[in-house]
Amino acid sequence: MTNRDDERPLIALVPGDCTGIGPEQTARILSDGRMADVARLLVVGDRRVVERGARQAGVTLAFAEVDSPSRARFDRGAIPIVDLKNTDPDVLPTGEMSPEAGRLTGETLARAVDFAKAGEVDAISFAPLNKQAMYKGGWKFPDEHKMFAHLLAHVGPFSEMNVLEGQWMTRVTSHVSLREAIDQIGFDSICRALRLADATMRHAGIAKPRIAVAALNPHAGEGGLFGREEIEIIAPAVKAMQAEGIDCKGPYPSDTVYLKAFAGEFDSVTAMYHDQGQIATKLKGFNKGVTVTAGLATVFTTPAHGTAYDIVGKGIADVGAFESAISLAAMLACRQKEMGSPDRW
Repeated sequence: MTNRDDERPLIALVPGDCTGIGPEQTARILSDGRMADVARLLVVGDRRVVERGARQAGVTLAFAEVDSPSRARFDRGAIPIVDLKNTDPDVLPTGEMSPEAGRLTGETLARAVDFAKAGEVDAISFAPLNKQAMYKGGWKFPDEHKMFAHLLAHVGPFSEMNVLEGQWMTRVTSHVSLREAIDQIGFDSICRALRLADATMRHAGIAKPRIAVAALNPHAGEGGLFGREEIEIIAPAVKAMQAEGIDCKGPYPSDTVYLKAFAGEFDSVTAMYHDQGQIATKLKGFNKGVTVTAGLATVFTTPAHGTAYDIVGKGIADVGAFESAISLAAMLACRQKEMGSPDRW
């Protein structure tokens, strides 16, 4: 089967931070072709990194080196790889944060983004990385999502969303301190988050997303007794978005809203800040959740968990979330080919 005949999306698979579990996860997924039914997978990264991951996982891989994704073949048994030859894992620490590894992780992701911009790959799915390592390695962004937006010269709203068993979780603020997050929660930022969540889920095939909005304060402020943000900011934003046709409700107390969502009453929860949503979703399914960068022209997905430095090299890293990330990237890439980028973001 040639590329011309194959309708499966072509996904750039990036092995993440080489000092974490990403290379092992990448090798394990590639070793038995378990994702071949949903996508054509091409590795972008250093071959030595994935080969060490294969040794950690106890699997054997055969590679076919190509200069670019457009030259890759998927009918010969070997795994196509654009070998960047930029990362020697043996000179970097294992199982700990390394600024040099972070620098190289960013460099590798940037090359994958170049291929996406050139139209040579349909999506990018990457293994876990370390934000601190990348920042200290010279990529001066608080997270990879802002780096992607910069590399794509993106103008407009974007955000990370977490997807778990059909639930699409988003937030008004993300990778900032809690004190900063509270300062950033306002009418406009809540409306922006709700519009983006609605557009992203519609693009993913949910015809009329049902969104629950979390409160900021305990007991949703208890009628103003514990804070007035719910009365003065959050409820007016919900009402305004309802007027725009978005099916959103709230604010609900954050200690019970996820119970409603997980019971099927909603398709999504918009949290006010990072941990308000992450604690609930990671307790629900730590090795199942996927992070997607919503709002960008390129599809990016990654496991919602981290680099798991404590188990690197033990051959026990779970690949469930990474498999889910690849499946979601494939689905979104297919939808993007059919529909184009959403016009509401």
